[in-house]
Amino acid sequence: MQYKTLGDTGLLVSTLCFGAMTFHGAGFFKVVGSTDQAEADELIKACIEKGINFFDTADVYSEGHSEEILGQSFRNLNIPRKDVVIATKCFGRVGPGHNDVGASRKHIIEAVDASLRRLQTDYIDLYQIHGTDHVTPIEETLRALDTLVSQGKVRYIGCSNWAAWRLQRALDISEFKSLSRFDTLQAYYSIAGRELERELIPLMEYSKTGLLVWSPLAGGLLSGKFSRENQKPENSRRSEFDFPIVDKERTWKILDVMNPIAKQHNCSAARIALAWLLAKPAVTSVIIGAKNMKQLEDNCAAVDIKLTADQMKALDEVSMLPPEYPGWMIPWQGLDRLDPNVDRMSKMKELVGSAK
Repeated sequence: MQYKTLGDTGLLVSTLCFGAMTFHGAGFFKVVGSTDQAEADELIKACIEKGINFFDTADVYSEGHSEEILGQSFRNLNIPRKDVVIATKCFGRVGPGHNDVGASRKHIIEAVDASLRRLQTDYIDLYQIHGTDHVTPIEETLRALDTLVSQGKVRYIGCSNWAAWRLQRALDISEFKSLSRFDTLQAYYSIAGRELERELIPLMEYSKTGLLVWSPLAGGLLSGKFSRENQKPENSRRSEFDFPIVDKERTWKILDVMNPIAKQHNCSAARIALAWLLAKPAVTSVIIGAKNMKQLEDNCAAVDIKLTADQMKALDEVSMLPPEYPGWMIPWQGLDRLDPNVDRMSKMKELVGSAK
Protein backbone atom coordinates (compact mmCIF):
# COMPACT_ATOMS: atom_id res chain seq x y z
CA MET A 1 0.00 0.00 0.00
CA GLN A 2 1.11 3.56 -0.68
CA TYR A 3 0.42 6.64 1.46
CA LYS A 4 0.05 10.36 0.86
CA THR A 5 -0.48 13.36 3.09
CA LEU A 6 -4.07 14.53 3.40
CA GLY A 7 -3.86 17.76 1.44
CA ASP A 8 -1.46 20.27 2.97
CA THR A 9 -1.32 18.47 6.33
CA GLY A 10 0.97 15.97 8.02
CA LEU A 11 -1.66 13.23 8.20
CA LEU A 12 -0.76 10.16 6.15
CA VAL A 13 -3.59 8.20 4.53
CA SER A 14 -3.57 5.17 2.27
CA THR A 15 -4.04 5.92 -1.42
CA LEU A 16 -6.99 3.55 -1.34
CA CYS A 17 -9.80 4.47 1.05
CA PHE A 18 -12.54 2.01 1.93
CA GLY A 19 -16.01 3.47 1.44
CA ALA A 20 -18.74 2.12 3.72
CA MET A 21 -21.72 3.29 1.65
CA THR A 22 -22.56 -0.37 0.94
CA PHE A 23 -23.05 -1.16 4.64
CA HIS A 24 -26.55 -2.17 5.83
CA GLY A 25 -28.62 -1.06 2.80
CA ALA A 26 -31.51 0.83 4.40
CA GLY A 27 -33.89 2.93 2.32
CA PHE A 28 -32.48 4.42 -0.88
CA PHE A 29 -29.07 2.81 -0.27
CA LYS A 30 -30.41 -0.72 -0.68
CA VAL A 31 -29.59 -0.43 -4.38
CA VAL A 32 -25.96 0.36 -3.47
CA GLY A 33 -25.36 -2.61 -1.18
CA SER A 34 -26.56 -4.46 1.90
CA THR A 35 -23.39 -5.59 3.67
CA ASP A 36 -24.24 -6.84 7.18
CA GLN A 37 -22.08 -6.62 10.31
CA ALA A 38 -20.34 -9.97 9.87
CA GLU A 39 -19.51 -9.23 6.23
CA ALA A 40 -18.33 -5.74 7.16
CA ASP A 41 -16.02 -7.15 9.83
CA GLU A 42 -14.46 -9.46 7.26
CA LEU A 43 -13.93 -6.63 4.77
CA ILE A 44 -12.51 -4.20 7.36
CA LYS A 45 -10.13 -6.89 8.66
CA ALA A 46 -8.88 -7.50 5.10
CA CYS A 47 -8.44 -3.75 4.55
CA ILE A 48 -6.28 -3.42 7.65
CA GLU A 49 -4.19 -6.42 6.60
CA LYS A 50 -3.65 -4.83 3.18
CA GLY A 51 -2.49 -1.55 4.71
CA ILE A 52 -5.63 0.53 4.20
CA ASN A 53 -5.92 2.93 7.14
CA PHE A 54 -8.54 5.31 5.67
CA PHE A 55 -12.31 4.73 5.94
CA ASP A 56 -15.12 6.93 4.65
CA THR A 57 -18.83 7.05 5.43
CA ALA A 58 -21.63 9.62 5.90
CA ASP A 59 -24.54 10.20 8.25
CA VAL A 60 -27.07 9.75 5.42
CA TYR A 61 -25.75 6.36 4.29
CA SER A 62 -28.47 3.85 5.20
CA GLU A 63 -29.99 6.31 7.68
CA GLY A 64 -26.89 6.26 9.88
CA HIS A 65 -26.52 2.49 9.96
CA SER A 66 -23.37 2.66 7.82
CA GLU A 67 -21.63 4.67 10.55
CA GLU A 68 -22.91 2.25 13.20
CA ILE A 69 -21.60 -0.84 11.39
CA LEU A 70 -18.24 0.78 10.65
CA GLY A 71 -17.76 1.84 14.26
CA GLN A 72 -18.80 -1.57 15.55
CA SER A 73 -16.38 -3.30 13.17
CA PHE A 74 -13.44 -1.44 14.71
CA ARG A 75 -14.68 -2.55 18.14
CA ASN A 76 -15.28 -6.16 17.09
CA LEU A 77 -11.82 -6.42 15.54
CA ASN A 78 -10.08 -4.62 18.46
CA ILE A 79 -8.51 -2.13 16.08
CA PRO A 80 -6.82 0.71 18.01
CA ARG A 81 -8.48 4.04 17.27
CA LYS A 82 -5.11 5.67 16.57
CA ASP A 83 -4.44 3.22 13.74
CA VAL A 84 -7.34 4.29 11.54
CA VAL A 85 -8.38 7.53 9.88
CA ILE A 86 -12.17 7.90 9.97
CA ALA A 87 -13.94 10.27 7.61
CA THR A 88 -17.64 11.02 7.65
CA LYS A 89 -19.95 13.69 6.28
CA CYS A 90 -22.98 15.81 7.08
CA PHE A 91 -25.37 17.94 5.02
CA GLY A 92 -28.03 15.53 3.75
CA ARG A 93 -31.48 15.26 5.31
CA VAL A 94 -31.54 13.13 8.46
CA GLY A 95 -35.02 13.99 9.72
CA PRO A 96 -38.31 15.72 8.84
CA GLY A 97 -37.53 19.06 10.49
CA HIS A 98 -36.64 22.24 8.63
CA ASN A 99 -33.17 22.21 10.22
CA ASP A 100 -32.47 18.50 9.80
CA VAL A 101 -30.49 19.24 6.65
CA GLY A 102 -27.84 21.64 5.34
CA ALA A 103 -24.62 23.24 6.57
CA SER A 104 -25.93 25.64 9.19
CA ARG A 105 -24.17 25.93 12.54
CA LYS A 106 -27.15 24.29 14.27
CA HIS A 107 -27.25 21.28 11.97
CA ILE A 108 -23.47 20.75 11.90
CA ILE A 109 -23.15 20.80 15.70
CA GLU A 110 -26.05 18.38 16.12
CA ALA A 111 -24.91 16.13 13.25
CA VAL A 112 -21.36 15.67 14.50
CA ASP A 113 -22.53 14.56 17.94
CA ALA A 114 -24.87 12.02 16.34
CA SER A 115 -22.06 10.68 14.15
CA LEU A 116 -19.71 10.39 17.12
CA ARG A 117 -22.30 8.27 18.95
CA ARG A 118 -22.88 5.99 15.97
CA LEU A 119 -19.16 5.57 15.26
CA GLN A 120 -18.42 4.95 18.97
CA THR A 121 -15.54 7.39 19.00
CA ASP A 122 -14.77 10.72 20.64
CA TYR A 123 -13.29 12.36 17.54
CA ILE A 124 -13.58 12.28 13.75
CA ASP A 125 -10.39 12.57 11.72
CA LEU A 126 -11.95 14.19 8.63
CA TYR A 127 -15.37 15.85 8.81
CA GLN A 128 -16.80 16.85 5.45
CA ILE A 129 -19.68 19.00 4.25
CA HIS A 130 -21.44 16.62 1.88
CA GLY A 131 -22.97 19.15 -0.54
CA THR A 132 -23.68 22.77 -1.39
CA ASP A 133 -25.99 24.70 0.92
CA HIS A 134 -27.34 27.67 -1.04
CA VAL A 135 -29.01 29.09 2.10
CA THR A 136 -26.25 29.10 4.70
CA PRO A 137 -23.41 31.66 4.33
CA ILE A 138 -20.06 29.94 3.78
CA GLU A 139 -18.54 31.77 6.74
CA GLU A 140 -21.20 30.35 9.10
CA THR A 141 -20.33 26.83 7.96
CA LEU A 142 -16.60 27.42 8.38
CA ARG A 143 -17.02 28.95 11.84
CA ALA A 144 -19.04 25.95 12.98
CA LEU A 145 -16.37 23.57 11.69
CA ASP A 146 -13.64 25.68 13.29
CA THR A 147 -15.47 25.34 16.61
CA LEU A 148 -15.48 21.55 16.26
CA VAL A 149 -11.73 21.55 15.54
CA SER A 150 -11.12 23.76 18.60
CA GLN A 151 -13.21 21.41 20.74
CA GLY A 152 -11.22 18.40 19.54
CA LYS A 153 -14.26 16.63 18.09
CA VAL A 154 -12.81 16.99 14.58
CA ARG A 155 -9.17 16.91 13.43
CA TYR A 156 -9.45 18.04 9.79
CA ILE A 157 -12.27 19.36 7.59
CA GLY A 158 -13.28 18.94 3.96
CA CYS A 159 -16.15 19.36 1.54
CA SER A 160 -17.73 17.32 -1.21
CA ASN A 161 -19.32 18.11 -4.57
CA TRP A 162 -18.45 21.82 -4.50
CA ALA A 163 -17.84 24.09 -7.48
CA ALA A 164 -14.38 25.59 -7.94
CA TRP A 165 -15.44 29.18 -7.21
CA ARG A 166 -17.14 28.10 -3.98
CA LEU A 167 -14.14 26.12 -2.78
CA GLN A 168 -11.81 29.04 -3.49
CA ARG A 169 -14.19 31.41 -1.69
CA ALA A 170 -14.11 29.13 1.36
CA LEU A 171 -10.31 28.94 1.29
CA ASP A 172 -10.12 32.75 1.10
CA ILE A 173 -12.49 33.20 4.05
CA SER A 174 -10.50 30.73 6.13
CA GLU A 175 -7.29 32.58 5.39
CA PHE A 176 -8.64 36.08 6.03
CA LYS A 177 -10.63 35.11 9.15
CA SER A 178 -8.01 32.70 10.56
CA LEU A 179 -10.43 29.77 10.51
CA SER A 180 -9.75 26.08 9.90
CA ARG A 181 -9.55 25.52 6.14
CA PHE A 182 -10.84 22.74 3.95
CA ASP A 183 -8.03 20.20 3.58
CA THR A 184 -9.85 18.04 1.04
CA LEU A 185 -12.51 17.91 -1.62
CA GLN A 186 -14.32 14.62 -2.18
CA ALA A 187 -15.51 14.52 -5.78
CA TYR A 188 -16.51 12.29 -8.65
CA TYR A 189 -13.57 11.56 -10.94
CA SER A 190 -12.93 8.69 -13.33
CA ILE A 191 -11.37 8.07 -16.71
CA ALA A 192 -14.94 8.27 -18.05
CA GLY A 193 -15.67 11.50 -16.18
CA ARG A 194 -12.78 13.96 -16.27
CA GLU A 195 -14.73 17.22 -15.94
CA LEU A 196 -12.93 17.85 -12.65
CA GLU A 197 -9.82 18.67 -14.67
CA ARG A 198 -11.29 21.86 -16.16
CA GLU A 199 -11.30 24.05 -13.05
CA LEU A 200 -11.15 22.08 -9.80
CA ILE A 201 -7.93 20.13 -10.18
CA PRO A 202 -5.85 23.20 -11.17
CA LEU A 203 -7.31 25.00 -8.15
CA MET A 204 -6.60 22.11 -5.83
CA GLU A 205 -3.03 21.71 -7.03
CA TYR A 206 -2.44 25.44 -6.54
CA SER A 207 -4.02 25.50 -3.06
CA LYS A 208 -2.61 22.11 -2.00
CA THR A 209 -6.10 20.78 -1.30
CA GLY A 210 -6.34 16.99 -1.27
CA LEU A 211 -8.58 15.13 -3.70
CA LEU A 212 -10.62 12.15 -2.53
CA VAL A 213 -12.23 10.34 -5.45
CA TRP A 214 -15.69 8.80 -5.25
CA SER A 215 -17.12 6.44 -7.87
CA PRO A 216 -13.76 5.78 -9.57
CA LEU A 217 -15.41 3.09 -11.71
CA ALA A 218 -18.21 5.42 -12.84
CA GLY A 219 -20.87 3.57 -10.92
CA GLY A 220 -19.64 0.20 -12.18
CA LEU A 221 -19.53 1.20 -15.84
CA LEU A 222 -15.77 0.54 -15.84
CA SER A 223 -15.99 -2.67 -13.81
CA GLY A 224 -15.70 -4.95 -16.85
CA LYS A 225 -19.34 -6.01 -16.75
CA PHE A 226 -20.51 -3.36 -19.23
CA SER A 227 -19.93 -3.07 -22.97
CA ARG A 228 -21.63 -1.80 -26.10
CA GLU A 229 -23.21 -5.23 -26.46
CA ASN A 230 -24.19 -5.62 -22.81
CA GLN A 231 -25.33 -2.28 -21.42
CA LYS A 232 -27.52 -3.70 -18.62
CA PRO A 233 -25.82 -6.72 -17.08
CA GLU A 234 -27.51 -8.59 -14.24
CA ASN A 235 -26.46 -8.06 -10.62
CA SER A 236 -25.06 -4.62 -11.35
CA ARG A 237 -25.96 -1.54 -9.36
CA ARG A 238 -25.76 0.65 -12.43
CA SER A 239 -28.33 -1.48 -14.25
CA GLU A 240 -30.85 -0.40 -11.59
CA PHE A 241 -29.52 3.09 -10.82
CA ASP A 242 -27.83 4.73 -13.82
CA PHE A 243 -25.52 7.07 -11.91
CA PRO A 244 -23.26 9.08 -12.11
CA ILE A 245 -24.05 10.77 -15.43
CA VAL A 246 -21.61 9.55 -18.08
CA ASP A 247 -21.25 9.88 -21.85
CA LYS A 248 -21.82 6.22 -22.69
CA GLU A 249 -20.55 6.32 -26.29
CA ARG A 250 -17.34 7.95 -25.11
CA THR A 251 -17.04 5.28 -22.41
CA TRP A 252 -17.27 2.43 -24.93
CA LYS A 253 -14.37 4.01 -26.84
CA ILE A 254 -12.38 4.20 -23.61
CA LEU A 255 -13.08 0.53 -22.88
CA ASP A 256 -11.94 -0.37 -26.41
CA VAL A 257 -8.51 0.96 -25.40
CA MET A 258 -8.60 -0.14 -21.77
CA ASN A 259 -9.48 -3.80 -22.32
CA PRO A 260 -6.34 -4.67 -24.35
CA ILE A 261 -4.22 -2.91 -21.71
CA ALA A 262 -5.94 -4.99 -19.03
CA LYS A 263 -5.05 -8.14 -20.98
CA GLN A 264 -1.42 -7.02 -21.15
CA HIS A 265 -1.41 -6.78 -17.35
CA ASN A 266 -3.50 -9.94 -16.96
CA CYS A 267 -6.03 -8.11 -14.85
CA SER A 268 -9.54 -6.62 -14.90
CA ALA A 269 -10.52 -3.39 -16.62
CA ALA A 270 -11.53 -2.10 -13.19
CA ARG A 271 -7.97 -2.45 -11.95
CA ILE A 272 -6.67 -0.42 -14.91
CA ALA A 273 -9.27 2.30 -14.29
CA LEU A 274 -8.11 2.56 -10.68
CA ALA A 275 -4.43 2.47 -11.64
CA TRP A 276 -5.01 5.35 -14.07
CA LEU A 277 -6.44 7.45 -11.23
CA LEU A 278 -3.68 6.48 -8.80
CA ALA A 279 -1.13 7.71 -11.34
CA LYS A 280 -2.63 11.21 -11.33
CA PRO A 281 -0.60 13.53 -9.04
CA ALA A 282 -3.66 15.47 -7.85
CA VAL A 283 -5.31 12.37 -6.40
CA THR A 284 -4.78 11.81 -2.67
CA SER A 285 -6.91 8.72 -2.18
CA VAL A 286 -9.40 6.71 -4.24
CA ILE A 287 -12.49 5.50 -2.41
CA ILE A 288 -13.39 1.90 -3.20
CA GLY A 289 -16.80 0.49 -2.29
CA ALA A 290 -16.20 -3.24 -2.53
CA LYS A 291 -19.23 -5.33 -1.57
CA ASN A 292 -17.36 -8.61 -1.25
CA MET A 293 -13.87 -10.01 -0.79
CA LYS A 294 -13.36 -10.71 -4.49
CA GLN A 295 -13.99 -7.06 -5.40
CA LEU A 296 -11.79 -5.87 -2.54
CA GLU A 297 -8.90 -8.10 -3.60
CA ASP A 298 -9.17 -6.89 -7.20
CA ASN A 299 -9.41 -3.21 -6.24
CA CYS A 300 -6.48 -3.38 -3.82
CA ALA A 301 -4.28 -4.97 -6.47
CA ALA A 302 -4.53 -1.73 -8.48
CA VAL A 303 -1.75 -0.21 -6.36
CA ASP A 304 0.67 -2.72 -7.89
CA ILE A 305 -0.21 -1.85 -11.51
CA LYS A 306 2.38 0.35 -13.17
CA LEU A 307 1.07 1.69 -16.44
CA THR A 308 3.73 2.46 -19.04
CA ALA A 309 4.08 5.91 -20.54
CA ASP A 310 2.55 4.63 -23.79
CA GLN A 311 -0.37 3.06 -21.96
CA MET A 312 -1.04 6.27 -20.01
CA LYS A 313 -0.83 8.26 -23.23
CA ALA A 314 -3.33 5.96 -24.97
CA LEU A 315 -5.75 6.15 -22.04
CA ASP A 316 -5.37 9.93 -21.71
CA GLU A 317 -5.95 10.50 -25.41
CA VAL A 318 -9.06 8.34 -25.77
CA SER A 319 -10.63 9.86 -22.63
CA MET A 320 -9.60 13.45 -23.31
CA LEU A 321 -12.24 16.07 -22.60
CA PRO A 322 -13.57 17.96 -25.62
CA PRO A 323 -12.27 21.54 -25.69
CA GLU A 324 -14.53 23.97 -23.86
CA TYR A 325 -14.29 27.75 -23.68
CA PRO A 326 -12.20 29.34 -22.27
CA GLY A 327 -10.10 26.19 -22.15
CA TRP A 328 -9.40 26.19 -25.88
CA MET A 329 -8.87 29.96 -26.09
CA ILE A 330 -6.29 30.32 -23.32
CA PRO A 331 -3.60 28.01 -24.77
CA TRP A 332 -4.19 29.31 -28.30
CA GLN A 333 -3.71 32.93 -27.25
CA GLY A 334 -0.63 31.95 -25.28
CA LEU A 335 1.19 30.32 -28.19
CA ASP A 336 3.04 33.50 -29.15
CA ARG A 337 4.35 33.78 -25.61
CA LEU A 338 6.18 30.49 -26.02
CA ASP A 339 7.11 30.53 -29.71
CA PRO A 340 6.92 33.65 -31.90
CA ASN A 341 7.15 31.48 -35.03
CA VAL A 342 4.25 29.15 -34.23
CA ASP A 343 1.59 28.62 -36.87
CA ARG A 344 -1.45 29.75 -34.90
CA MET A 345 -3.90 28.91 -37.67
CA SER A 346 -2.75 25.29 -37.82
CA LYS A 347 -2.99 25.03 -34.06
CA MET A 348 -6.55 26.36 -34.11
CA LYS A 349 -7.45 23.77 -36.74
CA GLU A 350 -6.11 21.08 -34.40
CA LEU A 351 -8.25 22.40 -31.57
CA VAL A 352 -11.34 22.56 -33.75
CA GLY A 353 -10.69 19.05 -35.03
CA SER A 354 -10.33 17.61 -31.52
CA ALA A 355 -13.68 19.12 -30.56
CA LYS A 356 -15.54 17.14 -33.22
